[in-house]
Amino acid sequence: MKRMKMRRFLLVAIFAGSLMTSCSEDMDDVIDDDVLVERENVEIEDFIYRGMDEIYLYKPDIPELADDYFDSEDDYYDFLVSWDTPEDLFDEGLVAPQDRFSYITDDYIELENSFSGISETTGVDYRLYLFSNSDDIFGVVRYIVPGSNAEGTAIKRGDLFTEINGETLNRNNYRSLLSSPSVTFTLAEINDNAVSNTGEEVTIATSEVTENPVLIQNVIETDGLKIGYLMYNSFVADFDQQLNDAFAYFASENIDHLVLDLRYNGGGRVSSATALASMITGSYTGEIFAKQQWNEDYQNYFLATDPDRLFNYFTDDLPGEIALNQLNLTDLYVIGTSSTASASELVINGLKPYIDVYLIGHTTTGKSQASVTLYDSPNFGPTNANPDHTYAIQPLVYESVNANDIVVPYDGIDPDVESYESLSDLGVLGDPSEPMLAAAINAITGNTSEAQAMTRQREFNYQEFKERASLQPNYKRMYIDELPSLRLDQ
Repeated sequence: MKRMKMRRFLLVAIFAGSLMTSCSEDMDDVIDDDVLVERENVEIEDFIYRGMDEIYLYKPDIPELADDYFDSEDDYYDFLVSWDTPEDLFDEGLVAPQDRFSYITDDYIELENSFSGISETTGVDYRLYLFSNSDDIFGVVRYIVPGSNAEGTAIKRGDLFTEINGETLNRNNYRSLLSSPSVTFTLAEINDNAVSNTGEEVTIATSEVTENPVLIQNVIETDGLKIGYLMYNSFVADFDQQLNDAFAYFASENIDHLVLDLRYNGGGRVSSATALASMITGSYTGEIFAKQQWNEDYQNYFLATDPDRLFNYFTDDLPGEIALNQLNLTDLYVIGTSSTASASELVINGLKPYIDVYLIGHTTTGKSQASVTLYDSPNFGPTNANPDHTYAIQPLVYESVNANDIVVPYDGIDPDVESYESLSDLGVLGDPSEPMLAAAINAITGNTSEAQAMTRQREFNYQEFKERASLQPNYKRMYIDELPSLRLDQ
């Protein structure tokens, strides 16, 4: 029995109910040897399977997603019910080993908020590190989110913390402690590569914050050059206008070069990445910024029905025919780190066939795939989503390559000038003396000896662990605006 026919039969059997029970019960009664057996509710599991079966990039690598894998509806049901939770089915049963970024959530409202830059946070952005040979953790404050409860408190960039709410941070408790409604940071300092508490405490309540990803924009004048500096922390379409306004400022200042600081930018919406790349250049409207490579079924479907769907093109406007402010630059200097991922890497890779792109910092994450949100609805869109639950899945659906068919390496993009943030001296973001920005400026001006002197080495006593964004559902994700015209087994 073909799986599509079998799956439709299962849905009718479970959700209509052969005994004409209420459709809200989501169960079927099956008679076997005169014993009445109630089937378990697999409504969510069925949605997850159907979504992955429909559009997952790595579908060919999952045997259970093969068209002839199940012989009957009972085999299919037995597979779905064999998993303890929907998360187990998704993470352990349907996600390929090479997939580091597909995601499931039981609260798609939180996911949607994260795509708009909305989160419950103290406003303290941090990176966590593991102590050597220990499960204990300490954090380093990277910046304070403007407009958050942390703004104006005693905590600032460069501060360290080892305890939250009186408990020492470790691998097992960091998530729950840092997600508390009220967070008390026990501050620490680093001296001679040793971390110790100062005894100072700062308590901050969380609140819902909408974070503008355009954190800093300024112009630095040095050696007769005007260098624009933009710190951009997430590709959030709701703030595309603010991004465009930043480029209006750079255009009015007639800058010669641009330093794009993506050191903390884990990615976001593809359309925003395309717009940013188009603002930087301005000379390639209508040319290919990126190519999409879907699974075989969808690739062939788009080639037959809408081949233009497989390309992202440089543009000269935002939705609503809002003209982009474009700089027509021929080079770009990007500050990147291990936190730099997905849409950030898309910008770097997509621009390389057209202009000179230099990476200052260290190797990026290495994520070239885009995802899309699937809801439990007839066409997997948000309209008419099943009201009985708020599960959604965010599977990888295509891999992106640039106009020269080059993909972002799985191990990340290596820097042209290697530099690390020093935990003992992070510097002031946007200040020309901040070490990573100074390295970028020196690369622009050709002061190679000074650039080398400003290069900071990694402090090997501590291992990078997690960062604030890793507690959010859109962490290191590159996603498309909306579902494509689905094939739905046509």
